Amino acid sequence: MYKNKSRVMVKMTFAVLLLLPVLTKSQNALPVKIRIDVAHPMQTIEGFGASDAWTCQYAGLWPEEKKKKMADLLFSNDFDAKGNPLGIGLNLWRFSIGAGSDQQGTASGIRDKSRRQASFLKLDGTYDEAAMRGQMWFMHAAKARGVKKFLGFVNSPHVNFTKNGKAYSGDGKSNLDFSKKNAFAQDLLKTIQIIKKQSGITLDYLSPVNEPQWKWDEGKQEGCPYTNAEIAELVRTLSPVLKNGGVNTKIQIADAGQLDYLTDHKDTPKSQQISYFFNAGSPGYLADLSNLDRSISGHSYFTTSSEERSIRIRTKVAAEVAKVKKLRFWMSEYCVLGDSLLKGEGRDTGMTTALFIAKLMHHDFSYANATSWQWWLAISAGDYKDGLVYIDRDKNKDKNDGNVVESKMLWGMGNYSRFIPEGSRRLPIKMENGDQVYTSSYSHAGKIVTVIVNTRKEAIALEIEGISKKQRKIKTYTTSSGLSLAAGTVNSNSIRILPESITTLITDKI
Repeated sequence: MYKNKSRVMVKMTFAVLLLLPVLTKSQNALPVKIRIDVAHPMQTIEGFGASDAWTCQYAGLWPEEKKKKMADLLFSNDFDAKGNPLGIGLNLWRFSIGAGSDQQGTASGIRDKSRRQASFLKLDGTYDEAAMRGQMWFMHAAKARGVKKFLGFVNSPHVNFTKNGKAYSGDGKSNLDFSKKNAFAQDLLKTIQIIKKQSGITLDYLSPVNEPQWKWDEGKQEGCPYTNAEIAELVRTLSPVLKNGGVNTKIQIADAGQLDYLTDHKDTPKSQQISYFFNAGSPGYLADLSNLDRSISGHSYFTTSSEERSIRIRTKVAAEVAKVKKLRFWMSEYCVLGDSLLKGEGRDTGMTTALFIAKLMHHDFSYANATSWQWWLAISAGDYKDGLVYIDRDKNKDKNDGNVVESKMLWGMGNYSRFIPEGSRRLPIKMENGDQVYTSSYSHAGKIVTVIVNTRKEAIALEIEGISKKQRKIKTYTTSSGLSLAAGTVNSNSIRILPESITTLITDKI
């Protein structure tokens, strides 16, 4: 008996040696085993998005070849001659509805002119339908490349409707002049109508407030605070304006500044937003409005460490959302602003930040049950970890030309967005020997899409239970220091995942 067992162990060890360049006695040398539970699907995935804020208003005016390159990287579902994706196939595009600070110029008080935003509405109360040409170019480009969902979001009411005539708060309190709330709502309707006229696109969603918990009193960018009660008052005004205006746009709330504001943050007037807006006994109940989307959105900022805290916050979000019938959770904005794990300052187009983001996406889907995941700046010109695509502006041409720079953040997000279509169902997973490995699976149209985030510095051998055993070759797409969503195949009996990589496997169901 013991001799037979020894022979089996020798064979197993030899098999692992074939898969890994170095075998140690550590836990990391053991194969990572995952078991996919196809019988108990979880949330239905709606998709992946990013916003056009700040940079697209001038990047959309760049030379045609370069802006088409940016659009292809973000939206394309095509492949090159070698079978590698040309882009990450985003299916939702967030359109930033500016507050007019760009027209105010230096008088806006926003010191960084690249963060001043344009609006169709002019300071004199008339409309300039050509005022947002750069952003509208990307709307057209997204639609042409197959994007199906469009959302307009508002950081601040137009300066014509604010208390201090600026696009940020003077005292850390709501800057909306509520005596002008109907005019503000009418302006949002007019904006939707202009977008429709110019592009044929009716916004699917409108988010009228953004990160309402912050004070927005520093003049760094457009922004407006709100209490929950003020949000409810604004949405009750906005709802009939949109309906009477004949648009089918759904109101989406509330783009919370961080996830625990949805549940149990101690700042009560701005917290507990799930129960405040969706509990029928709440004074802020909004779910009876026919054009309120049955989703609640929040941002994953400042909730990524420690690991225990990150998981606890997201598990709480999932539990609170589950208490409300048919409510969905959207993770509607993220870039690296900084926490104890990673600082936001300093552009990183390599794998360090890409792995951090891929792990966060895993947590948001696997613990918070997110149905949609949306990045902040699709295109960034800054020295910050906030862009999927970066541009380096030619100083001799102001903001009108420059270089387009890809990032591993782009391609790492693409490991999810490019291969998990709308309508996919997340499948529960159980994992063994999975320290520093983050794995999630999704079912769609007879296939299982599995994303493996390997943060280890060594390769791993992967064993999968729950896929068809008849399948010999598995299609893979890998992002690593030397690969950008590169296509490949592996034998189903010997799956090797590169060190510090993000890999998507596409397999047949049982």
